[in-house]
Amino acid sequence: MKTVSLKSALAVAIKAARAAGKVMHANWHKPKRVNSAEAHDIKLELDVQCQALIEKILAAAFPQIPVLGEEGSTGDVTAEYRWVIDPIDGTVNYFFGMPHACVSIALQHRAESVVGVIYDPFTDEIWTTTKGQPTRLNGKIVRVSNRSKLEDCVIAIGFSKSKDNLEKSLPHLIRLARRVKKIRIMGSAALELVYVASGRLDAYIERTINLWDVAAGSLLVENAGGEFYVLPAPGGKLRMCADNGKLRKKMQIGSLLK
Repeated sequence: MKTVSLKSALAVAIKAARAAGKVMHANWHKPKRVNSAEAHDIKLELDVQCQALIEKILAAAFPQIPVLGEEGSTGDVTAEYRWVIDPIDGTVNYFFGMPHACVSIALQHRAESVVGVIYDPFTDEIWTTTKGQPTRLNGKIVRVSNRSKLEDCVIAIGFSKSKDNLEKSLPHLIRLARRVKKIRIMGSAALELVYVASGRLDAYIERTINLWDVAAGSLLVENAGGEFYVLPAPGGKLRMCADNGKLRKKMQIGSLLK
């Protein structure tokens, strides 16, 4: 496949994210059809609709690039280029009427993110970046925080509710809650990542997460001067910590990410 223009890919990703975000916002207070409900998660018909809309816009510009998405994949996702999308990140928040959810779109080249777009339709904030370029929020360059003392920091933690994750995560949650200024559990991995990129959060830790949750946000964090530390987890999942580059070792979370 010939080299993809990152500038063109960014433009179409922004278009797709805004279109899906418009649908999210328009349906926020309307009844929502649930496709499946698990003990700690919800899948909506609107997730599927938003992904289909995103795929249509991306395919119109780049028909040769496959899509790896939360709501299914199209084409050969092991190809040189692929889109990685989460049409509604924070679905449970969204279902319960909490305005903390977003659209996340990344373009990857050989499994490395080279374009990242995350759009919050409730605040009309869009974070954008391409490989080697700064992270921007609504066009303005943003950077991670400069805080280095845990007692000054606000840290987000997320964890799936499996027995193993709870047993591994809760002791760290309790320990860090005593050391940092505040702990937040906010329910949208992509937004937590861009909050780190913008200096609103100082770190974000997640023991078990999917690629589509972090593909865009990881690049946005790194291009804002932060660090995205990731390890493979069973079942194709990931363990991760995003921070401002000053906190991961101080948080002593090595055992959590093993």
